[in-house]
Amino acid sequence: MPLKSLRMKSVNIKIALLFFALFSLNTVVVAQEIIKDSVVAEKKVTTGQRQKIDGVIANVGDYIILDSDIDKAFLEISSQGGSVKDITRCQMLGKLLEDKLYAHQAIQDSVKVTDTEVKSMMDERLSYMVQQLGSMEKVVKYYKKDTEEEFRSYFFDILKENKLTAAMRDKIVDGVEITPEEVRNFFKKLPKDELPVFGAEMEVSQIIVEPKITQVEKQKVIDRLNGFKKDIQEGSSFATKAVLYSQDPGSRSSGGFYKMTRKTPFVKEFKDVAFSLEEGEISAPFETEYGFHIIYLEKIKGQELELRHILLTPTVSKEALDEAKEKINLIRKRIVDKEISFADAARTMSDQKETRANGGVLINPNTQDTRFELTKMDPELYSQVSNLKDSEISLPVLDETKSGKKQYKIVTVTNRINEHTADYAQDYVKIKDLALKEKQIKAIGKWFDEKIKETYIKIIGEYRDCSFTNNWLKK
Repeated sequence: MPLKSLRMKSVNIKIALLFFALFSLNTVVVAQEIIKDSVVAEKKVTTGQRQKIDGVIANVGDYIILDSDIDKAFLEISSQGGSVKDITRCQMLGKLLEDKLYAHQAIQDSVKVTDTEVKSMMDERLSYMVQQLGSMEKVVKYYKKDTEEEFRSYFFDILKENKLTAAMRDKIVDGVEITPEEVRNFFKKLPKDELPVFGAEMEVSQIIVEPKITQVEKQKVIDRLNGFKKDIQEGSSFATKAVLYSQDPGSRSSGGFYKMTRKTPFVKEFKDVAFSLEEGEISAPFETEYGFHIIYLEKIKGQELELRHILLTPTVSKEALDEAKEKINLIRKRIVDKEISFADAARTMSDQKETRANGGVLINPNTQDTRFELTKMDPELYSQVSNLKDSEISLPVLDETKSGKKQYKIVTVTNRINEHTADYAQDYVKIKDLALKEKQIKAIGKWFDEKIKETYIKIIGEYRDCSFTNNWLKK
């Protein structure tokens, strides 16, 4: 069976990829709030030279889809730079029907999506959108709403439905696993002339030297956090302090809010402090690799914590930066002079825990492999390695982490893989990923077949003539 057929069992691949990309980029996929089947919107929708009354075109359980929802979905994809020229209205409706069925079944299965969780996501998204468009007024205007309150209500419903959709889809594929034998059989089934072609890749190693922070600078941050703690205990808002002062970009816009369990991938020091607190308690300042924190534990829900934190990073002096640069220049010279290998230098002198044990080898965060496909590589990393020859060591680069910490690094390319047709031994990780996706799509297809049969679904008017991938018309 051709590879394309394998990956299109239950969903239209073009639309699925576009929508999955939108979810992963933290953008918005248009949804419609739940309203009664009999409601018809009076808004006129312009299509080419025609005007028609916008109304209900489909029901999935208690959810409805308006004709204008299809237009909004096209607009949303276009606004994110996606191409919609090969997507028909019938295909887009099919994708919206899938989303509604996911959301509907999530409610039936009591999949939990809390308002607090949605609000936290909404605050983060709104912060990004305001940054992109310039103001909240422009965001409201972009979504064609009259007031900010109306927009927030509308946007909240969209995000909640999207969360339900994603949670239900994750639940379906969560237990799907793949064995080495299944991967082998998947690869054997692929015709030679249809084997996937993988783009050029490289493996990269780096050495990090962090400037030493003086105890004086550390104490300044500790004193400031203690001042925040005192203000909060006297009535100030922790969330407001976090929005104004925290240097954690991942939580600042939501007032420092995080939900976590013992399995959540936070650093050990952060977890240890969080799980030592009583509900309503604020921690003393403590240090992690990211800087200094205080944590306010809002709620304990079984094994889950809801908390807020403030992160401050001590100031790095010019003298400390100069010392770090001098050290990394000396390390580079020793490697260039063949006194020590790059890998051994990384193991003994790099300040980065994540790569030190592996001799400085970087792990691709998207694949958990050591290879980076050039067309998908982080632009900043690509700019640092693209012009390096084999075994060449870059000049020291002053780098800044997402949390604002400054550090010096040197990088080298340890391996280059040219564009090539898939090879089972060389590309096992990628082939395994394709085989797993095929198995997940089959699981989703089976789920759709079962749930469509037992769910109230109605498609109205001209859209009944559509040819859908799934059996929405129950023929």
